[in-house]
Amino acid sequence: MTELQYVKHEVISLKNHAQFDEKWLQARIAEDPAILGLGDLELKEVERLQPKAGRLDMLLRDPETRKRYEVEIMLGQVDESHIIRTIEYWDIERKRYPQYDHCAVIIAESINAGFLNVISLFNGSIPLVAIQMNALRVDGNVMLHFTKILDEMRLGPVDEEEEAAGQSVDRAYWETKGSKKPAAIADECLAIIREIERRLDLKYNRYYIGLASAAAPNNFVIFRPKKQWIRAEVQIADQQL
Repeated sequence: MTELQYVKHEVISLKNHAQFDEKWLQARIAEDPAILGLGDLELKEVERLQPKAGRLDMLLRDPETRKRYEVEIMLGQVDESHIIRTIEYWDIERKRYPQYDHCAVIIAESINAGFLNVISLFNGSIPLVAIQMNALRVDGNVMLHFTKILDEMRLGPVDEEEEAAGQSVDRAYWETKGSKKPAAIADECLAIIREIERRLDLKYNRYYIGLASAAAPNNFVIFRPKKQWIRAEVQIADQQL
C-alpha cells in the first residue's frame, strides 16, 4: 500500500482570481452535483428563468425522492441580496411546482457568523442550507471543498411530558377557556404560515395550539393562548461557530 505524503495547500479566492469565475464554479457543480454533499443529486437546469425575477443559478433534484434544490452561488462574502434572492427563487419554484418538496441552497466562499445568524432565523419555516466553498491550490492544481455550515432543521416533537399531557381538544375549548381573541390571532398566524406551506392546519391541544399536515403534527411553531393574546414559540436551529 502506497504511503500517503503530506502536501501543503494554499487557499485561493475565486472572486479575485483572473482565471476562475462564477460560471466556472457553476460548471464544476453541474458536472458532479454530489460534490456539494447533499446526496446523489442530478442537474435539472442552469440559469433557470424566473418570471419577473431574473435567473436561478442552478436547479438540482433528487431522482429518488424528486425533491428539488434551488441553488444560488456567490463568490466572496455572502450578503443580504444573496439571501433574499435565494429565498425569492425558492418561493417562486415551490409555488409553481407544489407537487415537489423544495429546499433553498446558498453557496458562498465566506459566510460569517452575523449572516449565519440571520439565515438561521429562517430555518424551520423555510428549508434552507448554507454551504461554504473553499478553493485550494495543491501542486499546481485546484480543488474545491464544500462545507455544509447550516442544514435543514430536522424538527422534533413537542417536549415528551407536554406531548403526553397534550390531549386533543377543539376550538370551542380555547374560546370557552379564555376568549375568542387568541383563537382569532392564531387564525391570522396560520394565514401567514400558509403563504409558505398551504397544507398546514391548526391542531388544538389542551396546553397549546400546534400545526398539522394531513393530521400529522408539524410543530415548528406552537401557540400558547392567553386571555387576550397568544405567545408563539418557534424552533430555531442552535448554531455555534
